[in-house]
Amino acid sequence: MTRKISRIHPLPLKKKVNLNQIDPTQKEISKFDKKDARPVMDGLCRELAGLQRLIYAEHRRALLVVLQGMDTSGKNGTIRNVFHLTDPVGVRVASFKKPSSLELNHDFLWRIHAVAPQKGDIRIFDRSHYEDITAVRVHNLAPKAIWSKRFGHINDFERLLTDEGTTIIKIFLHIDRDEQKRRLESRLKEPDKLWKFDPSDLHARTHWDDYMEAYGDALTRTNTRWARWHVIPANHKWLRNILVARLVVDTMKGLGMSYPKPEIPPELTVFD
Repeated sequence: MTRKISRIHPLPLKKKVNLNQIDPTQKEISKFDKKDARPVMDGLCRELAGLQRLIYAEHRRALLVVLQGMDTSGKNGTIRNVFHLTDPVGVRVASFKKPSSLELNHDFLWRIHAVAPQKGDIRIFDRSHYEDITAVRVHNLAPKAIWSKRFGHINDFERLLTDEGTTIIKIFLHIDRDEQKRRLESRLKEPDKLWKFDPSDLHARTHWDDYMEAYGDALTRTNTRWARWHVIPANHKWLRNILVARLVVDTMKGLGMSYPKPEIPPELTVFD
């Protein structure tokens, strides 16, 4: 069997994104089935672990992985399955919930910039600054005169990060409304998932079409050549995990990293 999988390419630049026209299943992009996926995923995770050690040792650049998606799209599951072999010393997750009163007293990017990755690190954003042009828009938490300016602010902010040595991978985990319904119902049926259920998810679900429009605009207007968006079909969790792992591995391999050569004084080259 040919155990290969098509790579997910970034969204085309300057092209309007309509998420309703993108299939969230796309099993046809895989050359194998779920039962054959485990060895491939294991290999990608081991490869990622080696690349993470390399970026940490090199200490010249950083990697930021932004994960966005509707409720139940699998942000936590993606992080757990893709990065589980990496060293927690150099990999950190930042989760963004409802802003605190302190955060609201600053500009919307203040809390984001505070946890941007330092050189040598991989930082994963579980939700991000994109909540401030999607959820804020859908639920009328700020007037259009405010959130509409944030597209440009975000592009400038991400340009700053990349100019200073951070590679940004932006991922939208794409599920459909029926799959979300199934996953929400499973949380009510399984004791180990019940704690995840939040009634606010049902409220957000009633705004599904508004969210699709808001995310479509966000992906269109913030898809830049220095910080590209990737839409990952996420109805099938195993396929989602492989596609994200493949994307991160390919991106890191393309950075041209190398282990630094330490400067060793001549007198220390021979040990007694």
